Amino acid sequence: MSQGSQSNPNTSSNALVYFFGALGGLLFGYDTGVISGAILFIKADLGLNAFYQGLVVSSLLLGAMAGAGVAGPLSDRLGRRRIIIIAAIIFSVGAIGAALAPNVGVLVLFRIVLGVAVGAAALIVPLYLSEVAPTEIRGAVSSLNQLMIVVGILVAYIINALLAASEAWRTMLGLAVVPSLVLLVGMYFMPETPRWLVSRGKDDEARDVLRQTRDEEAVEQEIREIKDVERDEEGGLRELAAPWVRPALIVAVGLAVFQQIIGINTIIYYAPTTLTEAGFGDQAATYANVAIGVLNVVMTLVAIRLIDRTGRVPLLVGGLVGMISSLVVLGVSSLLLAAPDNPTDPLAIITLACLAAFIASFAVSWGPTVWVMLPEILPLRIRGTAMGFAIFLHWGANFVVSQTFPLLLASVGAGVVFLGYAVVAVAALIFVRARVAETKGRSLERIEADLQGKATA
Repeated sequence: MSQGSQSNPNTSSNALVYFFGALGGLLFGYDTGVISGAILFIKADLGLNAFYQGLVVSSLLLGAMAGAGVAGPLSDRLGRRRIIIIAAIIFSVGAIGAALAPNVGVLVLFRIVLGVAVGAAALIVPLYLSEVAPTEIRGAVSSLNQLMIVVGILVAYIINALLAASEAWRTMLGLAVVPSLVLLVGMYFMPETPRWLVSRGKDDEARDVLRQTRDEEAVEQEIREIKDVERDEEGGLRELAAPWVRPALIVAVGLAVFQQIIGINTIIYYAPTTLTEAGFGDQAATYANVAIGVLNVVMTLVAIRLIDRTGRVPLLVGGLVGMISSLVVLGVSSLLLAAPDNPTDPLAIITLACLAAFIASFAVSWGPTVWVMLPEILPLRIRGTAMGFAIFLHWGANFVVSQTFPLLLASVGAGVVFLGYAVVAVAALIFVRARVAETKGRSLERIEADLQGKATA
């Protein structure tokens, strides 16, 4: 699609497609964020020891690995829209089951069920948005996924704070069923992506979808571009090893894994723990966590404004500079300053400032940009399968970070841990500079054609 194409004036219809397409991200965020507050009351109500507390939290991540691995190939076979509908059903079942769980075994089971939906949403939502959006606003539209994720996390933090006095952890978990049902009903009326339709020979249906956001000339041009990169044979797992796919897959896996191992979930899952160790009381840490959630949303909105203007790579590089700086300051101050007694001590103030700087740097860069770039750089006929592979490893990295952070914190201390994450962030910076190419303003078909050209050159 040419950059000069015009959008259809039916903006309300476009907005509905983008809203419901991104709504799965809100469920992703809510179900990953709500457990941080709910676990305080679950462990008392169900009598959980440390092992079972960790299992309740991390079981969602194991389910997410499975969901990502299965949803990718299925989305290539059944379509993007159908997988979102299936994920909405699984979200609903998981939320109700977790809220009604009579014991820890049933709770873990339904946390795994929720994880399957979270993993599927993490894959299919950015894929759907990327394939329905016009080129000139694709970055902003695809970033709606990350915006919904951080809004979901913030809503979870607020719900946790409101229900903390009543210790209503079942309500905290069960409220996820509301957006699940909204997503289920809404996606029933939304279109399939034009690229998947063309890949299945449904050109007329693809034209109808494209006409909602493009003028007639742009519709026919985009149909031709999609067909130019389409091949007759079916993509699959074996195609991931093809020489022309390998460079894009390496970049996709690198972005997906680095997004996790630079330490973002030490903030999302363990910010209250870090703050209490820095001198904050439990209530003060909870309120500070909500403030961090608000900052996360605000900086994601900034990213949506910037991503189609400054480009993807400058955001990735700039975000890493901010994250490395905050991690180094946090690590060094943790090693040099004495353990604080209250939130006015220097270490407490530095810790809060560095956590805020880290989350702001991540939210304006790696948070949305990775989800934008994954579907951009992967070929159409194996896009779902390849994203499934990358996001499977993404959730595996999430699981490793989430499980090792408390152990590392206890064994080597916060200073060494945060400096270690700074080293990982430096490696991510080297990776981006060496392997990641800019995709701003280029159609998905042009990106794929360039990839094939480089592989055959």
